[in-house]
Amino acid sequence: MFEVAEIGIKMSKEEFATRSRELHINLLKIQQQLRQSRHSAIIIGSGVEGAGKGEVVNRLNEWFDSRGLETNAFWDETDEQSMRPRFWRFWRTLPARGRIGLLFGSWYTKPIVDRAYDKIDDAEYKRQLLEIAEFEQMLADDGVVLIKLWFHLKKSKVEKQLKKDAKDPKRALRQTPWSKRYSRQFDRFLEVSEVAISMTDVGTAPWHVVEAGNTHYRDFTTGNIILDMLQDRLKPASTTVVTKKAAAAKKAAEALKSPPAAAPRRSGLTVLDHVDLEKTLDAGAYQSRLIKWQNKLNALAWQARKQQRSLVVMFEGWDAAGKGSTIRRITQAIDARLYKVISIAAPTDEEAAHHYLWRFWRHIPLAGYVSIYDRSWYGRVLVERVEKFAREDEWQRAYAEINHFERQ
Repeated sequence: MFEVAEIGIKMSKEEFATRSRELHINLLKIQQQLRQSRHSAIIIGSGVEGAGKGEVVNRLNEWFDSRGLETNAFWDETDEQSMRPRFWRFWRTLPARGRIGLLFGSWYTKPIVDRAYDKIDDAEYKRQLLEIAEFEQMLADDGVVLIKLWFHLKKSKVEKQLKKDAKDPKRALRQTPWSKRYSRQFDRFLEVSEVAISMTDVGTAPWHVVEAGNTHYRDFTTGNIILDMLQDRLKPASTTVVTKKAAAAKKAAEALKSPPAAAPRRSGLTVLDHVDLEKTLDAGAYQSRLIKWQNKLNALAWQARKQQRSLVVMFEGWDAAGKGSTIRRITQAIDARLYKVISIAAPTDEEAAHHYLWRFWRHIPLAGYVSIYDRSWYGRVLVERVEKFAREDEWQRAYAEINHFERQ
């Protein structure tokens, strides 16, 4: 997996200065092209401690226009992050269309560290990696260009680099608080990381191993990988111009070959066919039962708060079917400090610039709190499908994406 680390390729300071100028210009050009597209880019930087990932971050911020670049480092979880599903912190920082996100420390960090220190077993580790692969496929399907970089050094070079940095106050600034601790477990981390790379190295999100022994070669290679991937994804698709006359002739020819098919008829009963729409409840019984269940709901909401269990309530249905009034009956029963009602309408410009699930992830409640959605992520396969706001390939894959979201 890491054979490239044995090469020890070097690039002189003079060669780097000469060749990086053109690379810098080309990166700015492709960034401008990205800004005008429907794509976004995520650059994930991982690798061994001592490989200079922090220096790469600074270099990329020099080469790109920082106005279209967002850098996020994911180390320790905050209390707010630990009280939500694991992917919440990553969804919140996904770049909008036209922008680039630099993630140094990512959704790979915690699974790798947990497995290296035996906090999770092999089965759980592989389950989390499969979850990551599914998440990345979801992003790629939505137009995200995923560029995954592993910066590598041999163990002997890591040890030498850390000793060298320790003697130089300026170079010591490169080290994270975990550099020495992780380097002592070098072989174990390498073993665990190999599994992660092999299980998530796919065509839509391939891994690129970068030899980090020489800083100039490392930075130049990184820039070229990013440039190549963006150019490949943003290159114009070949199109065939078809005149209206030719299209009409083709349609007529196809009609002669076979008669029009009859409209498909629905067979069998659905869940909705079994709903009894004649049920009623008189006013007296309604009031007494309502008070009973509201009191029960109030007690359960406080119990969930005590147990740090979050609750998501989602309402879908026909207009005028009573979603709003039902939500009001629920909120009357729960302390207002415990819940938020999220009304879903047409997406804002900011929301439309992200994956359609982004705006729902933003409102996932803290542990112990309640989010009530008035309409939901199912709009992708309901109104967006019916009104043709979503392409067929988008709503078709949304079923699996919704299952993934709800599992989280």
